[in-house]
Amino acid sequence: MSKGSRRRKIRTSYDEPRVIILPKMLYEIIKRIIDIIGGTVILIVFSPVILITAIAIKLDSKGPIFADTPKRVGKDGKPFFPYKFRSMVINAHKLLHEDPRFKKLFQEYKKSSFKLHEDPRVTKVGKFIRKHSIDEIPQCINVLKGEMSIVGPRPYYPDELEEQTQKYPHTKKLLKDVMSVRPGITGYWQVSGRSEVNFDKRIELDAYYARKKSIILDILIMLKTPWAMISGKGAV
Repeated sequence: MSKGSRRRKIRTSYDEPRVIILPKMLYEIIKRIIDIIGGTVILIVFSPVILITAIAIKLDSKGPIFADTPKRVGKDGKPFFPYKFRSMVINAHKLLHEDPRFKKLFQEYKKSSFKLHEDPRVTKVGKFIRKHSIDEIPQCINVLKGEMSIVGPRPYYPDELEEQTQKYPHTKKLLKDVMSVRPGITGYWQVSGRSEVNFDKRIELDAYYARKKSIILDILIMLKTPWAMISGKGAV
């Protein structure tokens, strides 16, 4: 069968669901249409949640509604700023990296694949919206701008990629696949354990997803995402 033609793969395990691979151009067109329609619908449907969350953040702690985190690495390595509701104190990222009081926490952060299960920087409202991924709803703006997709690899920090690929050298070869697509609001990693999944396994899932380029796989991930949000399993 010629390259670029439709191929089928039968599911052999949980990690390899049945997928249908479309020609690259057709896949990207369909995916972009889904992103535009889906991103718009999510923003409209969740507008009451967005309003309530914004008010709750302002009442709970001082600071802006959106998080002041550094840029993430997007498609082809292009940096972008992800819109996320603020779930931490002001300058949380800078405090973790530069404040001596957080030195131990920073070391733990790096050891645990750039995730913290007990983070004193998280606000009361922040704890709830992070558990249920409400903080990520504004990323639909990034989707409409073409910086992200509804489904895709995790949007990584530049220093996270540098640190983790040094820790797991075998993952460097996977970055090319991961960077070939837009990062997503949800993804294979999120419905497979979220923060319970270490970097090496997470990036393997991201690379697997990026190589497949399957609308069917996207749909399967989107169908599993609501339960991941409601249950809060693996969230930090």
